[in-house]
Amino acid sequence: MGYKNRDVEVVFLKEGLCLVAACDSCGAIGSKELDAVSVPADVTGRFTARVALLEVIASGAIPQMITVAISNEPDPTGIQILSGVRAELLSAGLKRLKMVTSTEKNIPTKQTGLGISVFGSCDFDDLRLGKTEPGDFIYGLGKPKVGPEVDDPEDREIIQVKHLAVLLKKKPIHDLIPVGSRGIRYECELLQQTVRGRVEFAPGCPVPITKSAGPSTVLLFSAKDKIQELGPDMPPLYLIGQIFSL
Repeated sequence: MGYKNRDVEVVFLKEGLCLVAACDSCGAIGSKELDAVSVPADVTGRFTARVALLEVIASGAIPQMITVAISNEPDPTGIQILSGVRAELLSAGLKRLKMVTSTEKNIPTKQTGLGISVFGSCDFDDLRLGKTEPGDFIYGLGKPKVGPEVDDPEDREIIQVKHLAVLLKKKPIHDLIPVGSRGIRYECELLQQTVRGRVEFAPGCPVPITKSAGPSTVLLFSAKDKIQELGPDMPPLYLIGQIFSL
């Protein structure tokens, strides 16, 4: 048996244990000759790892393994990408996470290609999927950025894995939803379908809700009560709307 929700897949194992999987791919973003967006290869590795980690951790699972499939030569591109992946794991407090890697050793390449998967586990009762309730407020954390805007993994305006720890400790918070290329509005529409509700968008949202959020630079979350702030060193917080029963 399994459960598909957003960008994660959940498989129900024995005795209430769940296996949660998420993946992300990245193409033509890096330091190779034909890349469309030029950034250091370690930055490519770091952001791609972040996307998959965010999806798994936001679901309530604990990462157990990461796979890194690099469609380029081991040296220098592979080494640089893996350096970025390890830097992201260190930042996320997952330095010892088990890792499986593969690189392209047969064919020369001129464009960066990368795929990363993260596998996590949790008890069924700890899953944070489809927990939003009628009356919940929908908030955004971080600004949507994409392409050349995304060149600094430490950008204070975007979400990082470490920020999830702050939210996961807050009991009134229900769903946590990383936002990627389809934007805030799409994720809100998907949420309302999942919980069979209706999102009423708040006027004057300070960020464009249809813009791509690239490598999950935004996190949506639903909360029972209004939230004014989340504390220091957090990305910009803003109200997106409220969800109601159909």
